[in-house]
Formats: sequence, structure tokens, C-alpha cells
Amino acid sequence: VLSPSAKYGLPTMMDKDILLYVGSLLMAEINKGRIPPKTVRFSGHDLMVTTNRETNGKGYKLLKNALERITGCLISTNIKTSDIQESHNFHILESSRIVRNSRDERRMVELEITVSDWFYNAMIGKEVLTINREYFRLRKPLERRLYELARKHCGRQAEWFITLENLKDKCGALSPLKKFRYQIREIIKTDHLPDYQIALDDKDKATFTNRYHTVRKLLGAAGGLPHLDDLPRITPATLRRAEKITGDAGTGWDYRALLEQFMAQLADGFRPNNANGAFIGFVKKKVATRP
Repeated sequence: VLSPSAKYGLPTMMDKDILLYVGSLLMAEINKGRIPPKTVRFSGHDLMVTTNRETNGKGYKLLKNALERITGCLISTNIKTSDIQESHNFHILESSRIVRNSRDERRMVELEITVSDWFYNAMIGKEVLTINREYFRLRKPLERRLYELARKHCGRQAEWFITLENLKDKCGALSPLKKFRYQIREIIKTDHLPDYQIALDDKDKATFTNRYHTVRKLLGAAGGLPHLDDLPRITPATLRRAEKITGDAGTGWDYRALLEQFMAQLADGFRPNNANGAFIGFVKKKVATRP
């Protein structure tokens, strides 16, 4: 249960960026075999660049407000993290402070954050899921929530099915089902979601499809990488462009088959400077040279 700060209110979906960034710093240390402290220091500019925020004066003001909302929010839970059962009230962040401002005092040069025991235990126990960096480019809170649900329930599986009404409940949407259905269809049209595609049929059954499942299966069968997390990212925009190129050419090429071939090259060690540009070049060459 979340209890908002009387002064600042509840944290927003965009405020979660801060937790994801801090969590990534802790996990980086854990993956190196080191046990990190609960308190981390980092550059405010680095956080804003990584999470795709504006780096002007307005951006720093919004970041300060986000820190105040997260720090002031109280959680009541009995969820077990890292085999430790907790049943009490606590804040997600124990404290946050600006260590050093710029000369005009409008920009936070260095920040210091101390996470709660609950958050820290989840990191130490590695009870977290990795996310695609393109997640931070999603500007609609609903898109972000849909990605989180897909990452949790679909994961590396081929598909995940859910009724629209249950999806609405999981998203915490308060709008009528009719409006929620319209919002989902608009998101399906733009197809911005990293790693996953959504389809909605006439019976209100939503299907989340893993974009890379076939590629993962191919690489696993070939004795390659069991997953693609360490390979360069091919963005949804690049996939849509590749689909358009193969469709307009009328050659019968399936962009997904070309993606499999290209990802297999990446798995073999091919590392272009711009993976997305290299994939588009690969598709164009295939389309142009096919008899």
C-alpha cells in the first residue's frame, strides 16, 4: 500500500526512472562481485541523460520534485525480498540530498541517495528484471506500464494472453473500459513498445508477442547466446522501417527472417558502430540483390 506525502503527493510513473537508475548502479557493483553500500553518489546530468530527461533548468526542477515525491512516499508491505519477510512501514528512499549545486544553484551537479532496506534487499537478492533502454523513451505512463507487464508476464516466452478487463485492472486504469480499449488500440497503431508487440481481437483478448522469441530460439538451437540482452539493440522504429522496405519492394522477403540472419551475425561477434543502421543496410542489400 502506498501512502502519499501530504506535501508532494504520490510518485508518478516517470518518477520511477530514478529508482531504475539507482538500481542499475547497485546491480553494476553486484555483477562485479562487490557488495555495494546503501548510499550511492552520482551525477545529476548522467541520470537525466540516461533516463531521457531534459538537461535544462526546468529538467532539474522536475527532477528535484520527483526526488521529493519518492522520498516522502510511505509503503506498507509484507512482501518477502531476498528471503527476508518484512511487515512494516518504510520509505522507498531513506534520504536524498543534493551534495553540490552548480554556481547558479539551478543545476544539481552531484546527488546522494540512500535506499531503504527493502529496496536494497531486492537488489542484493537479484529479484529484479532487466529492461530495454528504449523504455526511457516511452513518454506515456500507460505505455510504460504495459511494457512492465509484458516484461514480467511474457518475458522471453513467445506470447502472453490476457483479457482486456484484467489488463485494465493490472494497469490500474480508472477510465471506462471503452476508453481504455481506445487507448490500447492507439498504442498498437504506434507500436512503440520495446521487445514486445500487442494485438487486440474483437473478443477483447490482448496478446503480447515477444519480438525476438524466434531469434532467441534460433541462437539457442545453434549453440549461440541463450538470450539477446548482451547484443546491440534493434529498435522498434528500425523494425518498422525494415518491414516497410521489404513490403514496398514486393520481393517476398520477411523482415523477421532477415532480422534472424542479422542477429545471428551479431551473435557470432559482428559489432557495427551503428547496429540499427547496419541492419537497414543489410535489409536493403538483401532486397536489391535477390533474383
